[in-house]
Amino acid sequence: MPDEPLTIDQLHQFAYCPRRMHLMHVDGRWDNNVFTEEGRAAHSRVDASDEPLPDATSAPTHPPETTAGDPPPTVSRSVTLSSPTLGLIGKLDLVETEGQNAIPVDTKRGTPPDNPELSYEPERVQLMAQGLLLREQNYTCVNGILYFAGARRRVDVPFTPELEARALHLLREAQALIRCPIPPPPLEESPKCNGCSLAGICLPDEVNFLNAPIASNPGDMRRLYPARDDALPLYVQDQGARVGKAGEGIVVTRGPADLGRFLLKDVSQLVLCGNISVTPQALHLLCERGIPLAHLSMGGWFYGLTHGHGLRNAYDRAAQFRIATDQSRCLAFAKAVVDAKARNQRTLLRRNAGAAAEAATNDMARLIDRVEQTPQLESLLGLEGAMAAAYFSEWNSMLKEAPLAQGFAFTERNRRPPRDPVNALLSFGYALLAKECTVALMTEGLDPWWGFYHQPRHGRPSLALDLMEEFRPLIVDSAVLTALNTGMVQSNGFEVTKAGCLMKPATRKSFIQAYEIRLDQLATHPLFDYRCSWRSMIRLQARLLTKWLRGDVPTYTGITTR
Repeated sequence: MPDEPLTIDQLHQFAYCPRRMHLMHVDGRWDNNVFTEEGRAAHSRVDASDEPLPDATSAPTHPPETTAGDPPPTVSRSVTLSSPTLGLIGKLDLVETEGQNAIPVDTKRGTPPDNPELSYEPERVQLMAQGLLLREQNYTCVNGILYFAGARRRVDVPFTPELEARALHLLREAQALIRCPIPPPPLEESPKCNGCSLAGICLPDEVNFLNAPIASNPGDMRRLYPARDDALPLYVQDQGARVGKAGEGIVVTRGPADLGRFLLKDVSQLVLCGNISVTPQALHLLCERGIPLAHLSMGGWFYGLTHGHGLRNAYDRAAQFRIATDQSRCLAFAKAVVDAKARNQRTLLRRNAGAAAEAATNDMARLIDRVEQTPQLESLLGLEGAMAAAYFSEWNSMLKEAPLAQGFAFTERNRRPPRDPVNALLSFGYALLAKECTVALMTEGLDPWWGFYHQPRHGRPSLALDLMEEFRPLIVDSAVLTALNTGMVQSNGFEVTKAGCLMKPATRKSFIQAYEIRLDQLATHPLFDYRCSWRSMIRLQARLLTKWLRGDVPTYTGITTR
């Protein structure tokens, strides 16, 4: 029996889907959707206050027969019961008692299903578990009630010996799973996944496909998460601005001027560029709601994040640190990352430069063929450098004539600090991408500072740099080309000094717009054949990386554009 008693909700989740229960109660994952919000609303009355349950031992064994003038049964709401014998605890929505007879009433959203029982097994098992707890309190409990709020209908559930045996069997299995760090496999093509709020975290079709790609057809893949997020990052770059709390949102001010008010439901991150202050009240609210604050300098340095506790899952980090000591697995991961990055660079060159960069793309193709045979990380670093040199040698070929004439010619990749406008844009874009990958990894419970290809170094988010490699050409380089070739960024928007090249505020704002437009653009996933935004792909890759670390999928595959 587990050290802690199993909750009735854990048993209900296990009866619905063992993997869902594991994600929620072992990995600590949760996400809302319209069904969970409706369920919370349906429970609002019964959850309003706790009411004590009458003592069954002092009640008459056989209550008098009810007549028209008799009072109704005693009703108790939000009743918490536990049983050390069963190893079970839970809060019952509502209990109706008459003497020593008790009937648990469980509230459900929606309407009864169209089946003979007018209910599903997980609901009946959950109700049976409540009945078992009531029996432990010396009540007679022979049936329960499911109240469907959408239809305002009560459905009677008899507590048969078969239902009791099924509930006890599932209870034992759930108690064993709650102690296991390894998640069970996902359901296969189950209709349950369509309405599950954790489907985008579980990724049932994706995991099953990656474990049996030959037998699966990616054309049948269901995208069980939104293609785009409703909430977006909020960038604040007005120097001297102040972010404060305003009800259930935040307000940005500068002196007496009100620069904007934003509801938290619309904000996924708060990105502070330079000298921006945040009040303690706003900071507490953002941490409580799980909205990270990213700190960037005016020069584009990504300094770090401020965030709440976030996901507290020790198993993911234990797997991460364990694999970090396995040189063969680190090398396999690094090969996937370098291969994907180089292929994406080559594709970008081929699409935007064409025949002008044919020699460079041919050189890159020969170098890419050597990635799989590279024996160690050090050699892979040299190979990646050679491919990057070939790629950046033809960067000018991707620029239109107008940007070149305006002084945007690119000679070489340089940084710390960047010495020309193109490098300033690339460096700032890579800082934004590092921030995005850091947030995605922390959301999954991983340590962004402990990488596999980029070795750990003080102050460097090595795993975030690993994750962002394949996305550099797909997101940042593409956004820079768009900003230059469409005239979103002008050559007079930079200040070039001996200390380096800096973007003026208007230029930074224009490039952030180009970067966010690229992140929000829909693309077809190369493996799963459905469309989602590039921001969603970053988060998806972070989740698949976590599943590879835990052994949920056999390999890590980098994203490559078609």
